[in-house]
Amino acid sequence: MTESTATALSSLSPAELEAFLETQRTAYAALKDRGLTLDLTRGKPSVEQLDLSNELLSLPRGHKDASGTDVRNYGGLSGITELRQMFADLLWVETEQVVAGGNSSLTMMHDCLVQLLLHGAPDSPRPWGQEETVKFVCPVPGYDRHFTMLASYGIEMLTVPMNDDGPDVAAVRELVKDPAVKGMWIVPTYANPSGSTCSQEVASALASMETAAPDFRIFWDNAYAFHHLTEDEAKSADIITLASGSGHPNRPIMFASTSKITFAGSGVAFLAASKANVDWYLGHQQFASIGPDKVNQLRHVQFFGTADGVREHMRKHREILGPKFAAVDEALTSALAGREVATWSKPSGGYFVNLDVLDGTASRVVELAKGAGIALTPAGASFPLGHDPRDRNIRLAPSFPVLDEVEAAMAGVATCVLLAAAEKLAGVRG
Repeated sequence: MTESTATALSSLSPAELEAFLETQRTAYAALKDRGLTLDLTRGKPSVEQLDLSNELLSLPRGHKDASGTDVRNYGGLSGITELRQMFADLLWVETEQVVAGGNSSLTMMHDCLVQLLLHGAPDSPRPWGQEETVKFVCPVPGYDRHFTMLASYGIEMLTVPMNDDGPDVAAVRELVKDPAVKGMWIVPTYANPSGSTCSQEVASALASMETAAPDFRIFWDNAYAFHHLTEDEAKSADIITLASGSGHPNRPIMFASTSKITFAGSGVAFLAASKANVDWYLGHQQFASIGPDKVNQLRHVQFFGTADGVREHMRKHREILGPKFAAVDEALTSALAGREVATWSKPSGGYFVNLDVLDGTASRVVELAKGAGIALTPAGASFPLGHDPRDRNIRLAPSFPVLDEVEAAMAGVATCVLLAAAEKLAGVRG
């Protein structure tokens, strides 16, 4: 489509801006009169996506894995071998470096963090909980659940910009000179919410940089590694090989899951790391579990068949999600292009669109949207403690609603962005 040649709001005369403001107030009143009830708050798979995996409900066939082990019984803390082999292929690691767990990678992240606080890592001088202060590097905008997990344990969060090619390396390098900085988060592929992908160069720098803390850890949350929206499929950087080659084999701990591949509430989660980290994780996990749900793991093995089966399955997801993300871009471009009041990502994968509005107006946009029946993630949710210092960032999650609801919601969001911007520039509040 042809982009708008609309005039930037900041270039309007006071009279023109007042007229524009009145037009947007009228448009917003009409939006409210529609009585919408739409939700763009969380990146959940849609019913249509979940239906792609309904065959799981009739699996597994039989109750033994390839080795003849009865999956109905206790044991097998690492998970069944054929599933670990499948995801080792997908995650670019060796089978012995993979643990197949329960249904939640977030639980695995939490377990690792707690064990680090209680016991330290294999290369820790002491448990992290015995340090005077523990700090984490947090690229922003980022995943809110990462930040709330750290906050729940009183861990100080230090922000760095998340650029198109990954975290700002220079900023990270400066922060890790502090021995209290014990780790960092990163969603490396189709990041939440920016959609950016960590380049090989940035990943190599993160793997090799000197850190004051000898037990520095990168929590490499590869949640969207296979969630492509176009045929141009980004490949995740091989962080574990990069770290091993640079003399820091224990630095990264990778997490992934099938939560947005099969059933969100009953998929399989994975941890991948050095052999020392895997042994450390399982050494503590043995006191919490006698083995994961191997019946569910066998179900997934039979459903996918091979790593290529996973890839083919994700192409079906792409066919459902692609039009929704295109609708987001079309609605925002149609209403906002040329107005110079917003920028937004055009991701080639993942589950989110990152919307930056006029400084100081994100909270107002969310408020206006709520008043019109459109639920958005709270402004600032993609920053530690929910505080966006510029009050401009909004995470959009178009995956769950059906396509016509996405179109309606985004047209409404665009109206709210324009009204909030006009109010700000005119020095008034609705």
